[in-house]
Amino acid sequence: MSLNRSEKEAVISDVTGLAAKAQTLVMAEYRGVTVADMTKLRSNARSNGVTLSVLKNSLARRAVAGSAFEVVSDQMTGPLIYGFSVDAVAAAKVVAEFAKTNDKLVIRGGAYGGKALDVNGVKQLASIPSKEVLLAQLLGLMQSPISRTARVLAAIAEKKGAGAADVASAEAVAA
Repeated sequence: MSLNRSEKEAVISDVTGLAAKAQTLVMAEYRGVTVADMTKLRSNARSNGVTLSVLKNSLARRAVAGSAFEVVSDQMTGPLIYGFSVDAVAAAKVVAEFAKTNDKLVIRGGAYGGKALDVNGVKQLASIPSKEVLLAQLLGLMQSPISRTARVLAAIAEKKGAGAADVASAEAVAA
């Protein structure tokens, strides 16, 4: 199915808009992936804020020209699915998790922060915890010294309270 010129321009403008908002692009070869599996991947991607698109590579190259993802335009060959995400790790996580269970989906590379990523770079990006987990870990680290100080002060107060009670009971025995 061939697209006419206006349809091609619409696709390019849509993808350019995605690329302008996104922090991460992940590319994967989907040759041999069943329709049912691809539907699961797309559903999981949608729920995680990732936009997956199967595009003609020439249109994808034009769409990312001038953006931070232009660094991977030379890798845009073959049957690829493109995953764009605003969250820095979401696209890498979705594609890497799916690739673990489906050997037909092969990660080809990606881009983050204007730098090209190879397969290992995408997998490392996918291994980074989500923003919510990182914030929870940071909060735990910030609360740790305060809670330790509170426990030490409580122990000191308890010890002094027990010491005062011992002195009072010793005075009562002496009287």
